[in-house]
Amino acid sequence: MNGSLWQARPVVSDEHLPRNLHPVVRRVYATRGMQRAQEADLQLKYLLRPSSLKGLDAAAGHVADAITAGHRIAIAGDFDADGATASALCVRALLALGAADVRSFVPDRFRYGYGLSPQLVADMAEFAPQLLITVDNGISSHAGVDAARAQGMRVVVTDHHLAPVSLPAADAIVNPNQPGCAFPSKALCGVGVAFYLLSAVRRALQDRGRTDDLPNLATYLDLVALGTVADVVTLDYNNRILIEQGLRRVRAGRAAPGILALLDLAGRDYTRATAQDLAFAVGPRLNAAGRLDDMSVGIRCLLSDDPHEARTLAAQLDALNRERRQIQDGMHADALAELESVGRDSDQVGLVVMQADWHEGVVGLVASKVKEARHRPVVAFAPAASEAGTLKGSARSIPGFHMRDALAEIDSLTPGLIGKFGGHAMAAGLSLAIDRLEAFRLAFDAVARRHLSDEQLADIRLTDGSLSAAELDLETATALEAAGPWGQGFEAPLFEGQFQVLDQRIVGERHVKAKLAAAPGMEIGAIAFNQEPIEAQSVRALYRLEANEFRGYVNAQLVIEEWRAD
Repeated sequence: MNGSLWQARPVVSDEHLPRNLHPVVRRVYATRGMQRAQEADLQLKYLLRPSSLKGLDAAAGHVADAITAGHRIAIAGDFDADGATASALCVRALLALGAADVRSFVPDRFRYGYGLSPQLVADMAEFAPQLLITVDNGISSHAGVDAARAQGMRVVVTDHHLAPVSLPAADAIVNPNQPGCAFPSKALCGVGVAFYLLSAVRRALQDRGRTDDLPNLATYLDLVALGTVADVVTLDYNNRILIEQGLRRVRAGRAAPGILALLDLAGRDYTRATAQDLAFAVGPRLNAAGRLDDMSVGIRCLLSDDPHEARTLAAQLDALNRERRQIQDGMHADALAELESVGRDSDQVGLVVMQADWHEGVVGLVASKVKEARHRPVVAFAPAASEAGTLKGSARSIPGFHMRDALAEIDSLTPGLIGKFGGHAMAAGLSLAIDRLEAFRLAFDAVARRHLSDEQLADIRLTDGSLSAAELDLETATALEAAGPWGQGFEAPLFEGQFQVLDQRIVGERHVKAKLAAAPGMEIGAIAFNQEPIEAQSVRALYRLEANEFRGYVNAQLVIEEWRAD
């Protein structure tokens, strides 16, 4: 991110927001587009009602039928954290709702690839489910749905990915992004959609006269919070409610033992857990299983109620994550070297990178890293383990460039160039014949040029302006932390300011610990992760203000994202 431009967000009136909020929080909320005082209140009662979710009542009816009849229910998930949390949520909640037997199935990404495939359906033969529910996938799984129905299963698809022109022949489909769905939030992720389905199932069972105690589904919001944060969906008001309510369970120690174990292994205090802890500590460890091995390990970790077993499984995930980091670091270095050989000043807009020895489970992370370094849309490819001559790609975008639409445009202009593709505005996946790589590179660059302006290609970091020396205190830091959850589309506050460097030293090999002064006599500690000491006594810094706990003491601290000699 070196060389980015810092631009303060426009000043917006905060008069409509509650006066009891900290002034800095009120200012930040206003610049994030918060329109109503209610949006600062994240109580569960404000969650969007499910009535406008197309297909929800039909889907809930099929699931309630299966529970009432004692049928076996299969959950077909995905191999990322959203799919894993959605699978664990469904297994836990359906059993609590009275289902006789529920099992989760996850495709082997290296043999079957993403989604419900006929091969995954074949893996269910021994279990012989009468009902199949997909979570975080299925909206494009025509062949898999047909295979399941041919085996006599009823199929309920729950998904959040953009729908294709034709939908699979499922018995019911719940997806806020399917045609004709009027649900106001299109930002629900897979586990969020599953949560709404389960809530409707609970209501359907009540309507059928179930008089025994049915579970309070808010019990499982820790899983919903984790999946929503890890999937990097937009944090609209509805998603912020789901996350905050789940985090409250985590902080109270009432989360799944596996989540608590993963937080502990990452050195995070569960009593002060934030969305950032889920995003950068728990999510990557859970995702590592799906990237390198088998996500069933992650699902078992989330399903375990035995703290010892959960800790053992979390340790396996932690080890996989360390291995993932090593692989990722090498691939990232390869990618940057490949681009440097072309030249940083190259006029390429859409970047495509590939190495023959890369790991297909890690290409998404490499694409993200390259996107951050170059501020360009990126597709990273690796050879597919399951199909000789085929590349598996993962794409990451920048604001203003809709990645899935771009791939659809390439597919329309050059039929047959791309094998399969799907995804969102900011991320997508695809497959490609290896001998078509250069053709795709040219086509991707061309479509990126058509849709991105010079202004959009400028690496601009939006900031929340400056804080006064008096505002750089623990009260402000604590208020900002409590004002979350922060994330995609509701970014954590980022400030800029001028400081004197009083002291700095390297800690942990790659980080800089510093003491800065915002004004004479106004000192504050700072940490700059993965950066070099700065050779200047006066600096301009781009920073986050956080409450830092060390040896029982809590102090305000600046987390430096960039700093420059002033």
